[in-house]
Amino acid sequence: MTGYARAVGASLRTYYAPGRAAVLDAFYARFLGAGDLAFDVGTHVGDRSASFRRLGARVVALEPQPRLARALRLLFRGDAGFTLVPALCGAQPGEAVLRLNTANPTVATASEAFIAAADGAAGWEGQRWDAEIARPVTTLDALALQHGLPAFVKVDVEGFETAVLRGLTRPPRALSFEFTTIQRGVAAECLVLLDALGYRAFNACLGEGMEFAHAAPIGAQAMAAWIAALPHEANSGDVYAALAPERLRP
Repeated sequence: MTGYARAVGASLRTYYAPGRAAVLDAFYARFLGAGDLAFDVGTHVGDRSASFRRLGARVVALEPQPRLARALRLLFRGDAGFTLVPALCGAQPGEAVLRLNTANPTVATASEAFIAAADGAAGWEGQRWDAEIARPVTTLDALALQHGLPAFVKVDVEGFETAVLRGLTRPPRALSFEFTTIQRGVAAECLVLLDALGYRAFNACLGEGMEFAHAAPIGAQAMAAWIAALPHEANSGDVYAALAPERLRP
């Protein structure tokens, strides 16, 4: 078994751990229901897509890593409600270079700035982006034209989040994007973009915990300040934005 295959196996064990499906479903039920459409941008091993499908939503999943795309085809084989798009998502259609970390496929990225930020950062020791491939790029707007306007969009693309959001002009009713403490400025830029799209309510979860950090939704500037004040060891989390603030209450 290759190192890449072992790493994918570890992700499958982590993200499909017993009891985790129920936690994901209870959390995402505030955003999705039967007949809705979700975009899963940066699908990895598909745990979020699987939750969205259990909730009755159709899923368009973007995963640019060829071997992970093959795994997703196996995991969701025969599921007509799951559409796989083996591409990156960005600000405009075209092509981009995806940098691969073969020992840790979770952190593949199209952002050179992300790799630079990880270099020498505490907690990121030993991470190596040791291969690269050219991949097609689509946009959230192009996906919406083809598949319909989603009710929810999940974005987890390792420092490429601003590029993804720049390709969005019609806001879904809710979305999330990952942030890291090695690139807090990326999160701040994302919040500016989302504010310009009309989002006024935000909340966040730290790490893989599916619990909101704030007792009530907060504004974009307050969210940026909260992320700026986090200790480095917080590492990562997800910001959630919604047009209806009640979706972001614990």
